[in-house]
Amino acid sequence: MLLFLMALDTKRPVDTSTIAKDTKEHVLVSWSAQGALAPLVITGAKGSWLHAGERRILDFSSGLVNVNLGHGHPKVVRAIQEQAERLCYVTPSFGEESRAELARLVAEVTPGDLTKTLFTTGGSEANEHALRIARMYTKRHKVLTQWRSFHGQTQGAATLGGDNRRWANEPGITGVVRFLNPDPYRSMFGNDAQKALAHVEEVLWYEGPEYVAAIFLEPIVGSSGLIVPPDGFIRGLRALCDKYGILLILDEVMTGFGRTGTWFAAEHDGVVPDMLTFAKGVNSGYVPLGGVIVDEPIAKHFDANVLWAGLTYAGHPLACAAGVATIEAYREERLIERGARSGELLMRQLRAVAERHPSVGDVRGKGLFIGIELVKDRKTKEMLERWNGPSAKLQTAIKNALMQRDVYVLNRWNMLFIAPPLNVTEDEIAFGVKAIDEALDVADRYAATGEL
Repeated sequence: MLLFLMALDTKRPVDTSTIAKDTKEHVLVSWSAQGALAPLVITGAKGSWLHAGERRILDFSSGLVNVNLGHGHPKVVRAIQEQAERLCYVTPSFGEESRAELARLVAEVTPGDLTKTLFTTGGSEANEHALRIARMYTKRHKVLTQWRSFHGQTQGAATLGGDNRRWANEPGITGVVRFLNPDPYRSMFGNDAQKALAHVEEVLWYEGPEYVAAIFLEPIVGSSGLIVPPDGFIRGLRALCDKYGILLILDEVMTGFGRTGTWFAAEHDGVVPDMLTFAKGVNSGYVPLGGVIVDEPIAKHFDANVLWAGLTYAGHPLACAAGVATIEAYREERLIERGARSGELLMRQLRAVAERHPSVGDVRGKGLFIGIELVKDRKTKEMLERWNGPSAKLQTAIKNALMQRDVYVLNRWNMLFIAPPLNVTEDEIAFGVKAIDEALDVADRYAATGEL
């Protein structure tokens, strides 16, 4: 026990210069050209704040929209410690307490009759396995997805996605067919769910609905533009799937576990999918974890048919123990409800900020999942930096302006993604909004002059 306690000592000195050097020389950083990188060394985190030595930085996007519970929650940290003492790993074919309990809890909080979970190590693998299950269950091959979407970076998941992160993976897998998003701000469908649904059904006719296994989408598009579909669109997709015997799979990796003001975004439309994928908020990213939960008919299918899927680290005990503690914390602290209230406050403040900045074309979202879209001109809606474009000048300038004010916000192209932890305070919201207000001066100048 003494050795275990000694191992938990986190007050040892940190040599940030060595960490920076080793990172530069030996770490490949995702989504980046490596040469000019100089990553800030993070030495700790607590609640909504990252620590870089003595400096504190407000994490106003919950990392990659995954640290829903905030950093260093004592209940989750303690659960990981206790699980590590008891059992660190067991083969997935064995029963294990934390895995079994988390599977039951996920079934309790997800909508409808979703009942059995295949655990994975993250969202990419969750979507990859959902795709495989859909094809095994339906014995069909094609899958419909949205153009503006992201579903991960394994081979199948990358093909499912619609933005430029799939390009390096192409040609990818076969059978993926895309349809246009119903984007109320800028699509040809406007806010008309029926027009958007007619388009999806037309694509189905072209492809032959009898060959389509699933319609696979994020109920609210995440990092490809934070697009909230018009009311009734997800319900209409459910009806189309029922009409043609197609599975509806909702990717709630980013929207799940309170991010949009409800446990899952599907609840906003009162929809129960056939499968739902999750990761990120299930344990706030403390240990890698994801999963796909299926409904009763699909679960029963695999009573007599082999489930050709799995991973060495599926349902890892440390990750699942963190998941159990996270769901308990959401419930005990009523964080789903708190996040919904904080989201309303944050939306009001950001829309007030938008009125002062001509470069802001739209502010949209649900709960604590809000996007700011930047434009050159509000009337034409021309993007301030083209979606899927090669330039990163604007996003880099805005990110730097925010970091100078000790606020981290995830941003891509002409979008800012504001998604603080569900337990963010009103003072922290005010701090983050003030920094965004000031940093948007950069966007206004760029829109007016083309100069940063």
